[in-house]
Amino acid sequence: MNHTGTISLIILLANFIFSYKGFANRAFFERYSFEIERVLVFREYRRLITSGFLHVSWSHFLFNMISLLAFCFLLEKGLGSIQFCSIYFGSLLTGNLLSLLIHRHDSDYSSVGASGAICGVIFATIAIYPGISISIMGLLAIPGWLYGLFFVLISVYGIKSRQDNIGHDAHLGGALAGMLIALFFEPHAIWQNFTTILAISIPCLFFIYIIITRPYLLLVDNLFYRKHHNFANIDHRYNFERANKQKELDMLLEKIHTKGINSLSKAERERLEQYSQEMN
Repeated sequence: MNHTGTISLIILLANFIFSYKGFANRAFFERYSFEIERVLVFREYRRLITSGFLHVSWSHFLFNMISLLAFCFLLEKGLGSIQFCSIYFGSLLTGNLLSLLIHRHDSDYSSVGASGAICGVIFATIAIYPGISISIMGLLAIPGWLYGLFFVLISVYGIKSRQDNIGHDAHLGGALAGMLIALFFEPHAIWQNFTTILAISIPCLFFIYIIITRPYLLLVDNLFYRKHHNFANIDHRYNFERANKQKELDMLLEKIHTKGINSLSKAERERLEQYSQEMN
């Protein structure tokens, strides 16, 4: 393959097509999203990859694709198409596997989005090209290594290990995987960019260890979070809404079990029918 950015363009196009179909067809969205129960119980392992091409809204899609555009062409042209592809899909898979490990007991945990893969591309680029600058709104440029460290801290703050929220664990897993795969292809960068790599990998590894072994230490349940929950990122809102739907469905099923289906009101019957269609 050549190094002209062809794979980057294909991935961008695939994200658009897959996301658009998910917006238009809820059944398609549910069929390919990342769901703990569907992966562990029904062994639908394809969801570990397909969920990375779905998004919950156009704003979610645009944010991820703009982030990808800022790094993908530089990385693909520098390392090659096959190497870039390995970084992208390796980061996506690793991020979701980490989420699978952390939330294996949360049967209603679900997520979508290319964030894990994109974080892998970002950290791989920072590791190979530490001198790059990240432009914010075309006005302010910050060093790539500082962006990486800031990203780790923001991700850790966003982590919440309860089933009603999506943490950024997949982001951390994808970021670390992307960097390690890039260094496998370019081992000389380890010594050339040792300080940068160390600065972003140590906190990343530390917090991954914490969320696996002592997740209760990272629960975000402070006053600011409770007051500003409606302003949480798209991933948080999506999973919060999904968990609420699951709770409502459980209440409806319990009512049917104890009082019979005729006890449901017209609105409750409509909600039950809606949930049934979404799961099919």
